[in-house]
Amino acid sequence: MCGIVGVARTPHLPPESLEAVRRMAASIVHRGPDDEGVHEAGQVALGMRRLSIIDLAGGHQPIANEDETIRVVCNGEIYNFRSLRADLEKRGHRFRTGSDVEVIVHLYEEHGDGFVEYLSGMFALAVSDERRQRLILARDRFGQKPLYWTNVGGTFAFASEIKALLALPGVRAAIDKNALSEYLAMGYAVAPRTLFDGVQKVAPATRLVWEQGAVRQETYWRLPERVRSGLSVGDWTELIRAELRRAVDEHMVSDVPIGAFLSGGIDSSAVVALMAERSSRPVNTYSIGYAGSAAAEYYNELSYAKIVADRFATNHHEILVAPDVTRLLPKLLWHVEEPISDSAIVTTWLVSELAAQSVKVILSGVGGDELFAGYKRYLGTHYTQRYRRIPAWVRRQIVRPLAGILPSGRQNRAMDLARYARKFIQASELPWREQYREFLRIGSDGIRVAGACAGFDGFDRVCGAEQAEDELLRLLRIDALTQLPEDLLLLTDKVTMAASIECRAPFLDHRLAETAAQIPADIKLHRGELKFILKRALEGIVPDEILHRGKRGFGAPLGAWLKSELRSLRDAVVNRETVERRGVLEWSAVREAIGLHDAGREDYSDLLTVLINLEIWCRLFLDGCSPDDIATELHERTLAA
Repeated sequence: MCGIVGVARTPHLPPESLEAVRRMAASIVHRGPDDEGVHEAGQVALGMRRLSIIDLAGGHQPIANEDETIRVVCNGEIYNFRSLRADLEKRGHRFRTGSDVEVIVHLYEEHGDGFVEYLSGMFALAVSDERRQRLILARDRFGQKPLYWTNVGGTFAFASEIKALLALPGVRAAIDKNALSEYLAMGYAVAPRTLFDGVQKVAPATRLVWEQGAVRQETYWRLPERVRSGLSVGDWTELIRAELRRAVDEHMVSDVPIGAFLSGGIDSSAVVALMAERSSRPVNTYSIGYAGSAAAEYYNELSYAKIVADRFATNHHEILVAPDVTRLLPKLLWHVEEPISDSAIVTTWLVSELAAQSVKVILSGVGGDELFAGYKRYLGTHYTQRYRRIPAWVRRQIVRPLAGILPSGRQNRAMDLARYARKFIQASELPWREQYREFLRIGSDGIRVAGACAGFDGFDRVCGAEQAEDELLRLLRIDALTQLPEDLLLLTDKVTMAASIECRAPFLDHRLAETAAQIPADIKLHRGELKFILKRALEGIVPDEILHRGKRGFGAPLGAWLKSELRSLRDAVVNRETVERRGVLEWSAVREAIGLHDAGREDYSDLLTVLINLEIWCRLFLDGCSPDDIATELHERTLAA
C-alpha cells in the first residue's frame, strides 16, 4: 500500500523533473510513511511513498526487472502474487524481493500490455518501459485504488491523489463546471471527470498508455453481461459460500497485524466470521456508534456488532462518539479531494483512527450490497410490476397526490420508509433508466451550474451504454461504474489512507464478483428479499440475528444534524454571501432547497452536504486555506451564531 506519482515528457524530461517528483510524493506522505523511492530514465520519472505490508525489508519501490529496463510503482496489493511468481520462475524469471509488486515487471515482460489481466487484487500502478520509452498506467477492476492524471504544457503527470498533481508548476485548481453539475445531481462525478478542471480519473478496469506524448485508454474488464441459467438455489449457495471463503482467505495475506471493520451488518459480519474460521488468534474488530440524540441512536449499531464480536470471540474495540464535525470536515475534504455527498467519510475516519492504533491492514464488507442486491432501490422493478396493477386513474389521481405530501427524512424508520415510498411512486411511471436515476438523484431541478454544458452526464452515459438483459444485472453493472468507485471506494481509500492503514474488500474479489453477477434476478432477489442468496450462503456462519435484521447504512445522521447541531455550520458555509461570491449557483434556488429540507418536504441531506463540502473545497483548493485555519474559523463562527 502506498501512493504513486510520476511524470513523462517527450523528447526528454527537463533537469528539474526528479525534484518535482519528490515534491509530488512528499505531498502524499500519509499514504506511505514507511519508505520513499524515485527513479528517472529518459522520458519518464517515477516516485512513490510506501506503507510496508508485505516484504517489509525488501519491497522498496520502484522495483525493476532483471536488466533494469522495466520499472514499476504500485499502490495496492496483488493477492495472487504467489501463484504468479511460481509460474514466472518456471519461465526463467529471477526475483530479487519477496514483494507482491515484483511480479508485475515480469508479467509485463511475458505478456506486454496484457499483464494487468493476470492480476487479482486492488491496485493503481505505473510501468515504465525504458527501452521503448513508454509508460503504462492501470487501475484495478472496481477502482478500489485511485489514479489521476493531467497533461499540462506537454508534460504528462499521474498520481494517487490530486494534491500531488497540484504540486507541479503550471497545475492550478479550477472548477470543472460540468463535473459540478454531476455532484449536485448524484453526489459524485463519474470518471474521467473530477471537480478539478483539467484533472482526470483513470476509470476502473482501465489501462492507459503514454507513448511519444500520445495517450490512449482501453477497458480490460467488465462484469458479465449475461446471467447463468440451470443452477438451483442450492447450487448457487454452495458456489457463493466457497468463493467467499477463498476471497477472505486471500485477502488475509499480510506480514503485519490485520483486523476488520464491524458495523453489525451482514457484509462486515460475514467477513469477520470467515476470518475467524481461518485465524488461529482472535480477530481484531472495530466498531463505532453515535450518541447525543434520537437520530444518532437510529444509526447506532453497536449492539449488533457486539453479537458478532461475542459469537466469534474477537478482540473487539468500540467507541461511542458525538463528533465535532465542524472541525473534522476541512481535514477530511482535504484528504478526499472531491466534495462527495456521503456522510460515511466521518464514520470511516473515526473508526479508522481507532483501528490504526493496533493494526495496519483492515478488511471491510464494502461491495456486498452492490454484488448481492442489498439496497431497496434494487426492488424497483419488483414493486413496479405490482404497482402498475393499480388502475392508472387511481395511481394518477389518488396515489401520486398522496405521495406528494409524505414527509421525507432519515432520522427514524418511519421517515425513512416515507422517503423511499415517495421517491418510488414519483418515479414509477418512468422507463427503467430514468427511474433508476431518480432513485439515486440527490439534487433539486432548480439548482443549475452557470456555464455548464447541457447534455449527458457521466451517469447517463453509463446507463445509455448498458445492454444486459437481466433487469437486476443492469443496475448492478451501472453501480459498478458509478456509485461504487466514485463514492464508496473513493472515500474508503482516501479516508483509511489518511489514517495510514490499508483497507481491503474481499467482496470485490473479481472472481467472486463474476460468479455473483451471473445469478439470475429471481434467485438473487427471491420474492423481493434483499440479499436472498447471500443470506442462504451465510446460514450457519453468521448469527441469525444479523442475517434477518433490517438494513442500516454505514454513515452518520447528517440529515438530522443539519437541522439541529450542524445548522449553524450549514448557515455559516452555505449562505447568500458565499454562494454569490463563487458565482456558479443561484442563491434563490439554494435557499429554496434549504427551506424545503428544513420543512421536511424534501430530504436534501445529500444535496446540502455537497453544498457545504463544495464551499469548504473552494476554500481549501481555490483560496489556498489550510484545513486547520478553516476549521478554526468555522468553529468560531458557529459558536457566535
